This record gives sequence, structure tokens and C-alpha cells, in this order.
Amino acid sequence: MAKQDQAAIDNHVSGQSNDPMSRPAHALSFDQVVQELKTDTLSGLTSAEAKSRHEQFGNNDLGEADGVQPLKIIIAQVANAMTLVLIMAMAVSFGIKSWIEGGVVAFIIGLNVTVGFFQEYSAEKTMDSLRSMSSPTAQVVRDGDSKVVPSVEVVPGDLVEIKVGDTIPADVRLIEAVNFETDEAMLTGESLPVRKNEDEVFDDNCGPGDRINVAYSSSTVTKGRAKGIVFATGTCTEIGAIAAALRKKDSKVRPVKRKPDGSAKPHRYLEAYTLTFTDAVGRFLGVNVGTPLQKKLSRLAIYLFGTAVICAIIVLAANKFNSNQQVIIYAVATGLSMIPASLVVVLTITMAAGTKRMVERNVIVRNLKSLEALGAVTDICSDKTGTLTQGKMVARGAWTPGKGTYLVENTTEPFNPTIGEMRWSRSQPHQLPLKSGGEECGEAAPINELLSQSKSSLTKFLEVASLANLATVNEKEGEWHARGDPTEIAIQVLACRFDWNRLRLTSHDAANQYSEIAELPFDSDVKRMSVIMKDNQTNQLFAFTKGAVERVIGACATYCPEDNEEQVPLTDEFREEILRNMEAFAGMGLRVLALASKPYHVDMKKGDDIDRTTVECDLVFRGLVGLYDPPRPESAPAVRECHEAGISVHMLTGDHPETAKAIAIEVGILPTRMDMVAEDTASIMVMTATQFDGLTDDEVDQLPFLPLVIARCAPQTKVRMIEALHRRDKFCAMTGDGVNDSPSLRRADVGIAMGQAGSDVAKDASDIVLSDDNFASIVAAIEEGRRIFDNIQKFILHVLATNVAQAVVLLVGLVFKDDDDLSVFPIAPVQIMWIIMATSGLPDMGLGFERAVAGILRRPPISLKTGVFSLEFIIDMTVYGLWIAALCLGTFVLRLYGFGDGDLGIDCNDNYSDRCETVFKARATTFACLTWFSLFLAWEMMDKRRSFFRMQPGSKLYFTQWMHDVWRNQFLFWAIMLGFVTLFPLQYIPVISDTVFKHKGITWEWAIVFIAAGLFFGGIEAWKFAKRVYFRRVARKSQGVDWKDMDLEQRTFGEYLTPDSSEASVRHDSEKVPGSGAPSAPLKRDPEKKA
Repeated sequence: MAKQDQAAIDNHVSGQSNDPMSRPAHALSFDQVVQELKTDTLSGLTSAEAKSRHEQFGNNDLGEADGVQPLKIIIAQVANAMTLVLIMAMAVSFGIKSWIEGGVVAFIIGLNVTVGFFQEYSAEKTMDSLRSMSSPTAQVVRDGDSKVVPSVEVVPGDLVEIKVGDTIPADVRLIEAVNFETDEAMLTGESLPVRKNEDEVFDDNCGPGDRINVAYSSSTVTKGRAKGIVFATGTCTEIGAIAAALRKKDSKVRPVKRKPDGSAKPHRYLEAYTLTFTDAVGRFLGVNVGTPLQKKLSRLAIYLFGTAVICAIIVLAANKFNSNQQVIIYAVATGLSMIPASLVVVLTITMAAGTKRMVERNVIVRNLKSLEALGAVTDICSDKTGTLTQGKMVARGAWTPGKGTYLVENTTEPFNPTIGEMRWSRSQPHQLPLKSGGEECGEAAPINELLSQSKSSLTKFLEVASLANLATVNEKEGEWHARGDPTEIAIQVLACRFDWNRLRLTSHDAANQYSEIAELPFDSDVKRMSVIMKDNQTNQLFAFTKGAVERVIGACATYCPEDNEEQVPLTDEFREEILRNMEAFAGMGLRVLALASKPYHVDMKKGDDIDRTTVECDLVFRGLVGLYDPPRPESAPAVRECHEAGISVHMLTGDHPETAKAIAIEVGILPTRMDMVAEDTASIMVMTATQFDGLTDDEVDQLPFLPLVIARCAPQTKVRMIEALHRRDKFCAMTGDGVNDSPSLRRADVGIAMGQAGSDVAKDASDIVLSDDNFASIVAAIEEGRRIFDNIQKFILHVLATNVAQAVVLLVGLVFKDDDDLSVFPIAPVQIMWIIMATSGLPDMGLGFERAVAGILRRPPISLKTGVFSLEFIIDMTVYGLWIAALCLGTFVLRLYGFGDGDLGIDCNDNYSDRCETVFKARATTFACLTWFSLFLAWEMMDKRRSFFRMQPGSKLYFTQWMHDVWRNQFLFWAIMLGFVTLFPLQYIPVISDTVFKHKGITWEWAIVFIAAGLFFGGIEAWKFAKRVYFRRVARKSQGVDWKDMDLEQRTFGEYLTPDSSEASVRHDSEKVPGSGAPSAPLKRDPEKKA
């Protein structure tokens, strides 16, 4: 890809294009900019032209992306605590002229660095591709079609469409701005949003802050929408010029603390220099860079290094600090046995592989820290629309005061207005049995008949539905297509059923033509949107408004009780009537909006400033429309999985409480038997934002539990919910898609943005992005997070247990003394180094790739306070390490004294002689046992509690299931086979056997090895069985004897139900509850938090 010429960048003029125009863009009209950039305001560039310009001008970025740097990876492989210890061991070996041991260590270092480099290079490439997947996108028009492209592919001349929440992809000359404002604080320092006007033209030397006809790269849209032509990209943008001028690495030097007058005492300089040095050392050793777990492991490496030094000193002391070469090498080997080589590398590879798996499950990881956090999530706060539901709305009902109720049945098609049946009833919605539907709700009637029966009530309603609406619906080649927001599409489709299509009403050949004069976009504060339209036949202006029912009727003054235009005041009694009808629709799970309109008697033309308060007042109420957004089929099973996993699900939505309640019951967030919940409990389970925000923090903390549904939710309500969860020591994930969601996304432990509906601002504030906007993907991410954490714990346990075993064998082995009173090694130094290499790296990587164990989502969330190093982990590490050490030492003693002469000879640590035959054979037997045990332990670690022979409890392959399990993870299988097979040449190739590894090939001793292997499996299986018995008793004690008799809903919501309902729940038919009958852990809450 072509890079921009550096000289051209240096000579770039503010406001000019990459290829300079006759004048800066802000000094030209938008028609002139379009002409000079050779583009089109309707169809944009062609794809071929866009590709050509991309090749000419390069990527639209600031030139700061370094990409994957191989040299940096190599340095990182060498400059870590693990490798440094190996280098020190190599230096000591060569220093005492122990060439073989030094050479083996050098080989291990080279192998570790090589394998680590290629694996981490691959991991970095994976993360680099993931970063590109979650990078900002732009909505451009090319070849006449609107499409989403990565922002880096935007080129000068592109026609871009911008809306609230977008990050401006490049410097753009606006050609259409509707109530459009941007936040330019990053560029100009202006704290207030800047309102834009596409018609203005300025002088060439006008400052960036005054160019209100231009939208700047990296600024965010705070209000409205716009279209524009890109005139500058990359380093030719205003923000790019600043980045080019200031580009340098962040200073790693700690600042000196100074007095107000700028002076500083000498100790302040010493303090700054000391902190800078310790920071550098910390970065070098990795203790202050990376994710929390990576930092922990780096610190662990330092602690283990200290332990290794102590072990080495013990070896020297046991041999009276003899300077014998073999004693020193033994001390070095004992120290090395405590070092888990390549642990940090395996962790990085495991995380990178996990992020790649998540992409396959529609989850894009933006922050590696979230991988560790996902497994600890205890509460999920989710939006409803598009996340728990499909986001494809269908208008199910409408009501006009002067005519009655209209219902749409027998359709789930979101775009096609010709499918479905229309029913009409003179009655109001709250007077009809809406949930049963059918003839009881009215008679089926053709559309033409319904229109002919209405004088004005229906047509006035349809005018608002069609025109207070930016969505378009049209038929093309026999298929119906729609473009716009799902809510507006559903309303537009309803209008299209009556042939009241916006495209028809606003087209130039229409008999009743309208032209748009102004638009007041939806505002989350007022929860309304309005448009001003001009009737081109009468030149009269009209205001059309839609929005939340309470907000719209609050702006209405009159309504038409009959099917005519005779208006009467909108009384409080009729407002209550409207709200009853709204609740009737909401009780069906419909999202309800109100429509209103009025003649707008103000002389104005397109582009004039408009006061919103003069438009949205004294309106005429026209009716209600109810929209159904069906839950995703996978939402209910996903919520059920959350409950089984001990995770509470909270729905935070802007919908009406009854709508939210109906959907929450449908997907399982609320119990199906809400009628059995006490009234005071139900009032806490479902609250409005007004009710929740009306409580003080102390009152929120005194609630027995936090609401499961918050309706009419505002952005600040989400922040308060997160803070309330944190005060209860909960670990929460929060979803969001809008600009206003960014504070809650940043405040949450795991911020989750929507990839399709989410704004760039929300994505930037998030930790992960859902590419399919699906709640089930959140559950998949949590499962993957638990799997990654589980696997990390497995391979760390495997490494440390093996290290404990080696250290114990070597330290206890100090008691074996030869005729010169020097310790005889049960395992030779080179053998230790080989075991470190053969049984750590590849098998541990294989454990990192292990799939999730059965029932991983039926466990409670993990605790990040204890993290990997839980009490169970520490006990397992000790038990496994000591058991392996006991078997190895027993093998050594048995071969040496039981089947041998017990002669430890002289100088058997260095050279082979006839007297050393027994020692060399015993050492070979011990080496074979330790190698096999370390490899077999990796298989046992596939599940930390279940038997190796029964890892799939539901399997009917009682005797052969273990074969399928070991073959399933082929990376781990071949890694173990490699370690298994390479043992034999080390035993029998003469020079390698006796000179390098200091042992002799064994024959009948293999029987001892096989017996010891059986004892190894027996001991591990016995320990796992004891653990299973213990944890079953703990679970039975905490959950009670009747736990298995409860269905899932009772286990989840039992604390909310009345005593009578709880008893009835045990007898409840489990088939009526989605997912009932599956084992689960209860949702435990802190009793101290209860009122």
C-alpha cells in the first residue's frame, strides 16, 4: 500500500486535501468540493475509483501502528526472569568447564526462545487481526449503495453518512447537516459541542475551530446526522498533522516532584531516578506490564528464583560447600528444578488462542484483561432490544381515539407489508382480550375498507407514522427492502400496509406531496423525535412527532374523540385512558410509542435554526402504535445457562415496565409464576429508572436484592446499577451501544459493546465487542473465559507440581553419600534439564488448548481475589508433587538397595565405573519414572476433579472413553507421545546415556517403572475421588437434601417466591420451565446485605 510522501505531509496546508484543491475545503462550497474531488453526492465513488485512491493515498491512519515487531518479540523472549535464570545457569556451567551441562542448558535456551518466538509471533499476529476487526468503521456510499467499511479504507472523495455516536473517520466537508453537532475537544479544546452548517463558506485562513462546515477526523457526533465528502485522510487531517508534529514515545522517566516555584530538593531527584530505575527493571522482568495474571506469573518467577537460590545453597551446605564441579552443577540443577520455563509464553499463547476461538463465537476481544475477568462475572446487565430480542420489529397493534383498535396478525415478516391479516375493533385496547387474539379482538377487514370507513382519524395517524420517520421501505424485483432504524422500519411498514409510504408521500410526482423542512432527531433526554414537513400544494407547514408515550402526551394539548378533526382538550382523565391502553399493549410484550401532530404556523425555510420547544408543544394526540420485537430463540436457553452458572441477569431497558416485564418472563429473567411473588418483592424485581434513581445509595444497599428489570432506563441509571453491584462485591458485565452508554461500559468490570448497532464511542469504551449483538454470545464469552482460566490453572498446576517433585527428589537425595562423603544425585543435572524441556513447554501448551470440561457453566463464578492460586490449587500442587517425589525416591531406593548392592561408589556423579553400575541403573529407572509421571500428570490435569478414566460422566463407553478423551486434544496427545518416545534413545544410545545423562540403559527395571506408573495413577485417582466426595458433601450441606427435587426456576427464584409457591414449585411440571431439571448452583446473596 502506498505511503504518503513525507515531503507532501510536511508541506500540507490546513484544510487542504491529500491532493491539494484550488482552495481549502472550508473555503469552497460543497458543490465545488464535489467537483474538484470528482465524486458524486448521490452515488459516491465507484469501487474501482476508491481502490485506486486507496493505492494512491494509503491507509487512513495516523501512521503510528507498529504492527507485529519480530525483534521486540525476540528481546521479550530473552529478557524475562525464566530465561535469565537459564542464562545464569549456562554461565555457571561454562565457568566451571562443565561443557556438557552448559551445552544442554544453551540448547534449552535456544529451543525455548525459538519455540516461544514463533508461538508468540503467531499470537501477536492473531491479536493484530483482532484489533483490526474491532477498529472503527465508516458508513460510505459507493456505487450508489450504502456500505460499512473499515475507517482505514476511507479515501478522499468518499461520500460518508454520519450519525449520533459515530467517530468521524476523516476530515469531511459537509453537504447535509440535520441538527448536527460534534465534540471537537480533542482537536480544539472546545468543551461544548459545535453545531455545524453545510451552507457556510469561510476564508482560506479561517481557524479550525471556526470551520463549522467541516467535521474533523476523530471527533465524535453528539447530536443529529449528516452527509459529507471526505477531503483529507490520514496524516493530512487536522488531527493527523498534530500527531505527526508530536509523535514520540511516551516518556518512561518519572517526573521530579517540584515546589510551586519550580524548585526541588536533592532527595526528590534521587526519588525520581530510583523510581525510574525500578520501573525499568519491572518492565524488563515483566512484573509491571501485561495483564494482571501475566504480572502475577512474572512475580511468581522472581519468588521461585529466590527459592531456587535457597535450594542451591542447601545443596552446597549439605556438601560442606565443596567446590567440586559436580556439586556446583547439582546445586545449579536443583535451582533450575524450581523454575517453570516458558510459563509466561504459554500463558500468552493460551490467551491468544482463546481470543481466536472467541471470534468464532462472535466475540471480539479488545482488552486481554477481559479474558481473565469473564470467568469471574457474577451479574450481567443487558439491554433488551437487539440483544435479548431479534431487533427486527413488527407493528402488532395501533389505536386511534376516533376510530378504535387495529391489530396485525399472522406475520413475523419485518419488511413485507403485504403479509398478515388486519383486524379492527371499535373498542379500546384495554377492553379487548389482546393475548388471546382472533375474532374476539375484532373483525378481519381489507385495507381499502378500513381506509374508506375512516374520515380523518386513521389518515392523520398514518401521516405521522409515515412522515415522522426516516426509514424507507420499497419493493425491488419482487423482494421488499428496508433501510433505517428497526423501530422506524416497523412503523413505516404499518403505514405501507395502507399505501401511506413515505417514499410516495415525498416523491415529486405524488398527488399529495410533502417536503422535509427540518428534523429534530431523537433525544434520549426528551425521548421524542419530530420533523417539520411542508405541504407543497398549500405551502402549509406541519409538525409530526413520535416518541415515548408519557413524553408525547405531555406535549399534547388536544385530541379528536371522533373520526373527524374536531379537537377537544386532552384531560387528565383521557391521559389515564391513554396510559391504560398503553399498558394493555405493553402487557403483550409490545413496545408502545405515541404519535402526534399539529399545523406549524411559523415562517421558516430549510436550514433555519429551530427551537425544539416551539415544535413539541400544543400537539394533537393521534394515537398509539405497539411494536413486537420477538426474543431471540437462543435468549431463553442462554439466560438459563447463566442461572445454572450462578450468574444473575438484569435487564436494563428503555421500554415500558409492562413491556420489559413480559419479555423478561418470556426469556427467563423473571419467573413465569410472577403471580406467586409477594407484591413487595415484585415491586423490587421490576422497577422504573425513576423509582431506582429516587433511592439513595443507602436505601439501594438496604434492598434485599437488586432489581432484575429496570424499565425506562437512562444512562446514569446504568452507572448507579454498576456501583450498587460493586458495593455488594459483585463482578458485573454491562452491555451498551450508544454514546451515553460509554460511562457505564468503562465503569463495568467487563464492558460489552454491540458490533452491529453499537456506536464507535461505545466500542472504544468496551472490553469486548459482540459481532452479532446477541445475548447468547455473552454467555459464550463467559464460558470461553472460564475455559481459559481453567486451562491456565491446569498448566500452572502441572508445571509447579512437577517442579515440587523434582526439588523434593533432589533435596532428599542429598542424604545419599558416596565414599568421599559427597551427595549422589538420584537424578543427574542433564536429566533435570531434559525433564524441564520435554515435560513443560509443549504439554503445557496442549493443556492451554484443552476444551471446556463438562459442566463448566454449572459452577459458581471464579474468584479473582484468590485467582489461580486457590486453596484447592495449592493443596493439589503439594499432594501431586510429594506423591511423584515419593514414588521416584522409592524407585531409586528399591533399585539401589532392594535389587542392588547398595554401593554408591566413588565419583558416580561424573564418570561411569563398575562400582557405579547400580547407581547408574537406579538413576535411569528414576529418570524414566519422573519423565512418565510428569507426562501422565498432564493427562490427569485435563480435569482437576473427574477421573481420568471417566471424564465424560454421561458417556456409555465405560472402559474406552479415556481413549477418546486423550485423542480429542491431539496437540496434547502428540506432545506427550514425543516426550514418551524420546526417552528410549536417551536410555540406550551409549555416549548420550552414560556420558551425558549419567545413567545406563535398563532392562528388567521397566517392570518397576510400570508398577510405579500404576501406583501413580492409583494415587492420583484416589486423591481425585476424595476430592469429589468432599465437594459433594459440601454442596449437599449448603444446598439441602431437597435440592434435586427443585426445578431450575425454583432454584433460581426460590428466595423471591412466597412459602406456598415455593412448596408448589417443587411439584411444578419441569417441562413448563425452560431448561428445568439441569443441575445448578443457587444464586447466593450476602445475608448481611439483606434488609
